[in-house]
Amino acid sequence: MNTHADYLQKILTASVYDVAVETPLERAYNLSKRLNNNVFIKREDLQPVFSFKLRGAYNKMAQLTDEELSRGVITASAGNHAQGVALSAKKLGCKAIIVMPKTTPQIKIDAVKNLGGEVVLAGESFNDAYDHAKELVEQKNMIYIPPFNDPYVIAGQGTIGMEITRQHPRKIDAIFVQIGGGGLAAGIAAYIKNVRPDIKVIGVQTTDSDDMRQSITAGKIITLDEVGLFSDGTAVKKVGGETFALCRDLLDEIITVNTDAVCSAIKDIFDDTRSITEPAGALSLAGLKAYVARENAQNQNLIAIASGANINFHRLRHVSERTELSEHREAIFAVTIPERPGSFLKFIDLLGDRNITEFNYRYGDDNNAHIFVGMQTSGESDMEQIESKLKQAGLPTLNLTDDEMAKLHIRHMVGGRTHKIQNERVFSAEFPEHPGALPRFLRAMKSRWNITLFHYRNHGADYGRILVGIYVPEDDEQAFQEFLAHVGYTFHEHSNNPAYRLFLGAENT
Repeated sequence: MNTHADYLQKILTASVYDVAVETPLERAYNLSKRLNNNVFIKREDLQPVFSFKLRGAYNKMAQLTDEELSRGVITASAGNHAQGVALSAKKLGCKAIIVMPKTTPQIKIDAVKNLGGEVVLAGESFNDAYDHAKELVEQKNMIYIPPFNDPYVIAGQGTIGMEITRQHPRKIDAIFVQIGGGGLAAGIAAYIKNVRPDIKVIGVQTTDSDDMRQSITAGKIITLDEVGLFSDGTAVKKVGGETFALCRDLLDEIITVNTDAVCSAIKDIFDDTRSITEPAGALSLAGLKAYVARENAQNQNLIAIASGANINFHRLRHVSERTELSEHREAIFAVTIPERPGSFLKFIDLLGDRNITEFNYRYGDDNNAHIFVGMQTSGESDMEQIESKLKQAGLPTLNLTDDEMAKLHIRHMVGGRTHKIQNERVFSAEFPEHPGALPRFLRAMKSRWNITLFHYRNHGADYGRILVGIYVPEDDEQAFQEFLAHVGYTFHEHSNNPAYRLFLGAENT
């Protein structure tokens, strides 16, 4: 096994504590009791910039010569790395330019400015900002500070592993680390596998942003066409060569989790610490919980990294909505009942004393009524019993608890089906969220096809999500496909989604 032993000296001699602090390793008492394991949280959310990124940024910049510092530094980032570079530059007395996409929320722009960084807004995406930053490097002869793919950045993040082993010298079964570009996981693994090789180091990614996992599986670095943006701090389409080599050689495995699991982990951290992490900050704990469930782990010492807490307050309503579904403490169903007096009462009686969390219905026809209902449950087996009981009573039932479209859109727009549109096509899309973004999206949709359905709800995130229905004549299919290819957004079709067909689709579908 290649342990990349040269990193041990880099980590032991890393310069981080001029600006960073040694964060506590805290036992999560509530979660430990619930999972029957000893769960500890490494509180990197308590850093001066509320993120671990400060460690790597400062360690890289501390290696620069006086001449290089006099030229100033530059980076491209819309998040935690930007603040880390800005604070490090302030400490070292050098100029810092942070190139951020024009879509960056004002709260993040202000945070960088307050730390003394000069903000340059360029393009709509991180890639646009990165390209502009590289141009400025050439124009201004400045030093670029990479966010993850650099030995000094990796070594700076690796000091977290050093602190963990000092803070918990007893047995540790596994450390769970979130992965975006891989700098944090690479650094921690490089230290742990050279000092305590018996400890498992397990990477965690979201199911829709798992470039490192896919690259390791393929044996080479691949580039994802798109990534999910909920865990924006780990939404990386292409990992670096250095982080890839370290993660490939040193990680025991990579676990993937979905959005609901991350939301649940945010709540878990809050329950034990009264602190609110960003989605990426709770990602490792979501992986820890998935590991415990998969392995039926008992009485193990498990550590998760709370990597950051830079979250927009308005995102919390979305997090709250999704948390109960992840833990199967809430389930949502589509139930078909006869359209006649007494049917609702019969349905309610079947549920007994269960607490109903949501109930949506609109009259559709004289025969059947489709209701969208949410209810509290006590776990997966309870959810299965509910579904079975309803079906045994002769009520067709569809469990929508794991249906992303139903959770994100349908539950907010149940209002009746239509008999007038027979060739409706339904798509979801994401677009950068900033003032004027929705009107711009609608202008981009301008075409000869009529919009027949539209749902958008601001989640307080850096991106917007929409569900759109479009009437497309059958003989226009080729032109419509060309339109989708050139409109400038990534679309996913959901015309056959069962929740859509039950509640919003044409009545003969």
